[in-house]
Amino acid sequence: MRKMDGQEFDELVDFFDGMVRTNWLSEIHRKLKEESGSWANKAVADIGCGTGRLLLRGISEANELAGVDLSAGMVQRANGLFQAEGVSETAKAIVGDAMDLPLARDHYDLVFSTCVLFLLPDPQQGIKELSRILKPKGTLFLLNPAPEMDQKSAEAYANKHNFSELETVYLLKWATVSERRHRKSKQQLNEMLFTAGIGEVVHFSVLDGLGLISRGE
Repeated sequence: MRKMDGQEFDELVDFFDGMVRTNWLSEIHRKLKEESGSWANKAVADIGCGTGRLLLRGISEANELAGVDLSAGMVQRANGLFQAEGVSETAKAIVGDAMDLPLARDHYDLVFSTCVLFLLPDPQQGIKELSRILKPKGTLFLLNPAPEMDQKSAEAYANKHNFSELETVYLLKWATVSERRHRKSKQQLNEMLFTAGIGEVVHFSVLDGLGLISRGE
C-alpha cells in the first residue's frame, strides 16, 4: 500500500485553490454549509481542508475551526487566509494524515471531508478516523465522486452547463483522478460508514449524479 506524500500536493496549492473557487465546487460547498445548519457554538473540523475555504464559510459562527491537510503548502495558505480574516485564534490548519489524525477523540460537532476519501490508500481507515474525532451526536459530511464520474461524463456535464474552459479543466481533472482511485456507490459508502459506527446516512447527488454528498451521525 503506497503511503501518500504531502509534497506531491505542495506544488498544486494554486491549482486546488482555483478549483475550490469554481462555480460548480463553490455551489457544492454552499450546499454542504446549508445542510450542516448553523455552526454557532460548535467545534468544526475539515479533513483534507486544502486552502481552508470551506471552513471560511462558518468563521463568524463556530467556536473552533480545525483544518487538517497532508500538504504543508495547503496548510500555510489556509492559515494565511484565517489570519487575513482575523480568526487565527479560533481557526487553525495543521499538517496531518487523514488515516491517523492528530485530533482529539469525540471532540467535533461537525466533521467534513471533501474530495479526500477517494484518494486514500485505505478509505475504511479514513472513515474510522473521521468517526473517532466526531462527538457521539455529531454529524459527518463527505463529498466523493460517484461511480458515474469519468472523463466522458464530466465533459458532457460541462458542455451541458456551458462551463468555461478553465472550469472544464478543473472538473476533468477531478474525473481523471477519480477513474484512477476509488469511486464508491451509495451502498458501498453505507457499508463503510456503518462499519465505522456512523448511522442515519443520507446521500445527496450533485453534478447531475457525478458526485455524492453523504451525511451521517
